[in-house]
Amino acid sequence: MQLHIEEISRRVAPGAQAVLLMDRAGWHTTSMLDMPANITPVFLPSKSPELNPVENIWQFMRANWLSNRVFETYDAIVEAACEAWNKLIALPETIKSIGMRDWAHVGRCK
Repeated sequence: MQLHIEEISRRVAPGAQAVLLMDRAGWHTTSMLDMPANITPVFLPSKSPELNPVENIWQFMRANWLSNRVFETYDAIVEAACEAWNKLIALPETIKSIGMRDWAHVGRCK
């Protein structure tokens, strides 16, 4: 998680501030995490997966490409995850339908 946050920090424009939405997973809330000054974490309420659409993305990937498999090596796991990810990104309308939250678009112009 630390490496991920550091990479995000490097991509923030000079003088800008990033807001990083995070659930309350242990690796997000640990005191061992060193949050860069240009990132402000905003923690989602506990037990609210409806606020975190990525949970549904992972569920879709597991259900369609990653479940009920046995992997012989770590590299096989990484390869399967990369293949699943590449299949997913080729389906932008599926991603949109999984991640869409009607309540987030109330009052939006059509």
